[in-house]
Order: sequence, then structure tokens, then C-alpha cells
Amino acid sequence: MNYLERNYDIVKERMIQQMENSIVLGRKLIDTALDTGLLNFIIKPLVKIFYDNWAQNDVRDNTLKQINLTLDTGIELLKNGATDDNFDRVVNESLPKYIEADQTSLQCSKKHKNYDRIINVAKETFINYLKEVVKFLDVKEDVEDYGDLCRIAFNSKELAEQNLMKQLEFTERGIKIVEEDLNILKLPIGRKIIVKALRRGFERTKAEFIKSLNETYNQK
Repeated sequence: MNYLERNYDIVKERMIQQMENSIVLGRKLIDTALDTGLLNFIIKPLVKIFYDNWAQNDVRDNTLKQINLTLDTGIELLKNGATDDNFDRVVNESLPKYIEADQTSLQCSKKHKNYDRIINVAKETFINYLKEVVKFLDVKEDVEDYGDLCRIAFNSKELAEQNLMKQLEFTERGIKIVEEDLNILKLPIGRKIIVKALRRGFERTKAEFIKSLNETYNQK
């Protein structure tokens, strides 16, 4: 196995684990967000059924598509030369497929006035994500796990933190767009509950990512 294949497998495993953790956390937060008064006994099971079906099907399938697409695009870039021209080319080629699998845009109405803003966030997310993936894939040194890979790809905690904060900023922007007007969501029921859980999940995940980064760079 060459270093590209090794790094591909390490990053993919990490991203899949993060996906699974997010799905589990989302289910827990849905439970805590379900406070709908007298209608709770009606709304609660419906929202849970929606979330479970969504998580089991759309979320896993589409997130895996995005992970594979980004990693495959990163490999293509490194094999053909990660020049600015090549980067722009592969972004233009891969972006439509990335957006097709994007969970936020899939759950939003294309007719809503803010839909273009959601798509723009998805584009910026993909570009930044791809740049990060290229750094990970291009590590030629001997590594044993994701922590080793991260410390070499970003040779200081400050650089890694800057990249993490940038990626989290895109997620924050997407959530805020939805929070501005819940009518952008195509969900037939439980919009407030879903968005409330989404916000709590983001804050919890952000804290976990920062904690993990500190541990990776042996910072307390």
C-alpha cells in the first residue's frame, strides 16, 4: 500500500466515525428537544420516526458519497498536479455531485429566497474540505493513525485550529440561514425541534472537535 492509499483509508475511517457519532448525538438531542406541551404524545413519535428513517438512509448514504467524492477528487488532484488551474477544474466538475448529496440543501426548498445562500455555503465548505483532504493525502512520512497524519499535515496546533475554525464557520453560517426562516425547510413536521437539535449538536460537536485537537497536539 502506498502513502496515498494509506492516508485515504485513515481519513475515510475518521470521517465515517465522525458521521456515526453525529447521528447518535442527533438522536439524543432530538429526545431532549422534544418539549411540545399537550401535543408531545403526537409530535414526539413522528419526529423520531422521521429522524431515524432520515439517519438510516439519506444521511449515511449521502455523507458517504461526499466523503468518497472529496477523497477521490483529492487523489486525482495529487496525481495530476495540485495547481490552481487543476484545483478549479476539479471543483467545477465535482461540486454538482457534492451538492446533490448535501444534507442541508436537500432539506431546503429551492424556491426559498435564501436557497442560493445555502448552496454558496455548501460550495465554500467543499472547497475548504478538499484543501484539507489534499494536505492529509499528501503526507509521505510514516504514520500510524489520524493523529500522526494531522500533526504532519498541520505542523502546529495553531494551523490546525485555524483550519478547524474555518470549517466550523461554514457550518455555523448554514445553521444561521435556516434559523433565520424555518420555512426554508421542506420538513412537514417538527421544524423547530429539528433545528433546535441541530444547533445544540453543532455546539457539542464544536466543543468535541476542539478537545480532540488539543489532545492531538498534547495541549491541555
